[in-house]
Amino acid sequence: MPEATIDPIVIEPDRSTMNENSILTVKPAALGVESQPEWLQARRVAAWEKFLTTPKPTITDQRWRFSKLKQLDFSEVEYAENSAQAESLAAIPSELERLSARFVFVNEELVSETHIDDSLTAAGVRVLPLDIALNELGEVVEKHFMARETKLGSEKFAALHEAAAVSGVVVYVPKGVVVENPIEIVHWVDGENVAIFPHTLIVAEENAQVSVVDQFRSTDKSSSNWVIGCNDLVTARGSKVGYYAFQRLNESSRAILLNSSSADRDATTTSFTLNVGGCWVRTENMSYVEGEGANSYMLSVSLPGEGQEFDQRTFQHHKAPHTVSDLLFKNALFGKSRTVFSGLIMVDEGAHYTDAYQTCRNLLNSEKAEANSMPGLEINADQVKCSHGSTSSQIDQDELFYFLARGIDEHAARIMIINGYTHQVTEKIGNEQVENLVTDIVAERLKRLPI
Repeated sequence: MPEATIDPIVIEPDRSTMNENSILTVKPAALGVESQPEWLQARRVAAWEKFLTTPKPTITDQRWRFSKLKQLDFSEVEYAENSAQAESLAAIPSELERLSARFVFVNEELVSETHIDDSLTAAGVRVLPLDIALNELGEVVEKHFMARETKLGSEKFAALHEAAAVSGVVVYVPKGVVVENPIEIVHWVDGENVAIFPHTLIVAEENAQVSVVDQFRSTDKSSSNWVIGCNDLVTARGSKVGYYAFQRLNESSRAILLNSSSADRDATTTSFTLNVGGCWVRTENMSYVEGEGANSYMLSVSLPGEGQEFDQRTFQHHKAPHTVSDLLFKNALFGKSRTVFSGLIMVDEGAHYTDAYQTCRNLLNSEKAEANSMPGLEINADQVKCSHGSTSSQIDQDELFYFLARGIDEHAARIMIINGYTHQVTEKIGNEQVENLVTDIVAERLKRLPI
């Protein structure tokens, strides 16, 4: 049987199928690669049809309430082609000191692949580019690749991702294996009005442990580009998976990032997102707490500046008794920026003794900043502890006075307060290297914001 490959996406010469609103309705070349497995080819064709037939979101859709739908303009967008900067970007070192493996993609082309800990391969761990994983881990990919339906509003764009995704990494950790250091994946996007579709699939078998850092970066400070990325986290009984997304695009770019995690009995998933770039970014996080004793932690820090909008949608679904989910999102807004948060905790019948928490905090550092929050609960079981809440406020003047009275100038005091505000999230990550990187990026970001 020929080895499975995925060719880069290209624009077909015949654009007769293109509608007036989106160049992305030109069929991606990934649909026509005969060497793909039959199941993937069928999935891509079905997903492409769903993308074409699913209407764009409208202002009457509650799942897009408060969102600026004019940002969903793909009229000038094309599929990314190979970049002339690939070699230089591949040479940029990691910001993390200790890694198990590292992959660098530029416009979906894999330009660097490093496996640092050779002992992991001997233990059965597989960390593979998507195209290679289709051949070596075909059954795993077929079972878990975008296996869960998107429910938070971006069904159309999830379908486009499924049809067009050609880059990404599959991480498979067998029973009982612990991967001590993170696996890092860097996705660079280069060019004006181009789009990439990165995908990360993590499967941890029983009592396995692994952490993955996904970086989303722009090659310059001004080119407008798109990232439509998805990740699937699958944790078997007793396993632990940490997924950390760093959205650091330039402030002219836009992104839709879809996260789906499932936790079996006594398993733990931790999903963290740092948002500092992008003019408009929508994140959708779905957590399925499926096995008794399972735990889910959903964390986010966002620092939008002038003209930026971060739209956050979450879903915590408890399907079994004695489960825990804890969501903590913190937004620090500057200038004329905007955030949207909409979250739902759902507890199924029989999922008794659920502990579920949902907290969104907004720190308004400007009179022009706007924060919209819509937390919600749907409880169908007894003996549960569920709470949700959202607050929006400016820096407390008494807290500020405390610093001023000790000789600290107001600008430095405000930075210290904002750092402390975000640290409450950072310290819950549970990975020292990742926590340090978040702290460094937040500190650098605060230097460039009007405080």
